[in-house]
Amino acid sequence: MLVYKKRKKPSEQPKRKTPRQMERHFKGVANYRRIEILSLVSKEDGITLDRICETIKGNPKTVSEHTKKLVQAGLLNKIRHGKRMSHSLSPYGQRFFKFINTF
Repeated sequence: MLVYKKRKKPSEQPKRKTPRQMERHFKGVANYRRIEILSLVSKEDGITLDRICETIKGNPKTVSEHTKKLVQAGLLNKIRHGKRMSHSLSPYGQRFFKFINTF
C-alpha cells in the first residue's frame, strides 16, 4: 500500500527565493565592511549613519555606499528622521545575519 504525504497549502509553505533573488542577497554582503555593518545594526536597531561611522571608524561617504547596497539587497531598512537616517535589519536581513553567524 502506498502512503502519500499530505502537501501543505501554498500559503503555509515558506516562500522560496529565486536564484536571482538569492544572488542579490549574497552580493549584498560580499564585503567585510557590509558584514560588519549588518552585525552592528543587529545589535543597535535604529542606529544612525554617524554612529555606524564612529563605531567602525569609516568614511561617511563609503559607509553610506555600503548601507545603500545593503538596502538594495533587501537586507537593511532605512527610515528618515529629518536629516538623519536610522537603520534596521529587514526580515530577510535578520534571517541572513543568523545564517552568517553559523560560520
